Amino acid sequence: MTAGHAVQRWKIGDVTITKVVELEIPGAMTWILPDATTENLAAVPWLKPHFIDDAGDPIMSVHALVVESEGQRILVDTCVGNDKKRPIPGWDLRQGPFLQDLVSAGHPAESIDTVLCTHLHVDHVGWNTRLENGRWVPTFDNARYLWNRDEYDYWTAHPEEQMGDVMGDSVQPVLDAGRVDFVEPTHVVTSEVVLEPTPGHTPGHVSVHITSAGEEAVITGDLMHHPVQCAHPEWAASVDYDKEQARATRLQFLERYADRPVLIMGTHFAGPTVGRVVRDGDAFRLDV
Repeated sequence: MTAGHAVQRWKIGDVTITKVVELEIPGAMTWILPDATTENLAAVPWLKPHFIDDAGDPIMSVHALVVESEGQRILVDTCVGNDKKRPIPGWDLRQGPFLQDLVSAGHPAESIDTVLCTHLHVDHVGWNTRLENGRWVPTFDNARYLWNRDEYDYWTAHPEEQMGDVMGDSVQPVLDAGRVDFVEPTHVVTSEVVLEPTPGHTPGHVSVHITSAGEEAVITGDLMHHPVQCAHPEWAASVDYDKEQARATRLQFLERYADRPVLIMGTHFAGPTVGRVVRDGDAFRLDV
């Protein structure tokens, strides 16, 4: 078990993907998706039972995905982290069991070869580092951390200070330790795992495209925060860097993958987490 959640695994050809949950957040999410009111969500019946709770509020998950490909263990996004001062209840100075949950899932920190951050927001970089003797040090001692240079440069110039010292406690210490490789937004991690540029949520945001033995999957990152954005791709997140670009990227993504045998793996999708995008009238739905 992982923090009360069963470990979920998927096979994409020869690739194995394991989900390790840090926390699930039921309840109002309008601070992230202002349009995601209970009234608006009630008009999208396919969200039940997996993606809204009994009160009609959205459910959001914060989890990491471990991708095993060609002998590499690639950790995609590192959640919120422990011991970090954050302004969000449940995120502030956490003392969660995430590292032990990685062990329980068969992926102890020292076994991770690559850490891939889809972008450098607070809930995608938290476990990049851990507190050791009063200092922030890289959590994954044997891993290279892959970041988009444009993403790093932007947040260096425009630090996300309202969320705490994210750059100071979760980003810069990894670079200072010499663990970072700056890569292009189309970087080939292995022959089965390739980055896919999906800008808008942040300047250098990427998704992760997996192709193996004739099967495909895409890890979204935050081009969508909740499956309701399949039905309403026009709904922007309050934290989108460029809302118009994010809307355009999201619609292009949905058009590209609709009605194809490609698993869409939502970085914040709760419950089943994965599904296929299918056309639904003038919009789309996530078919799980």
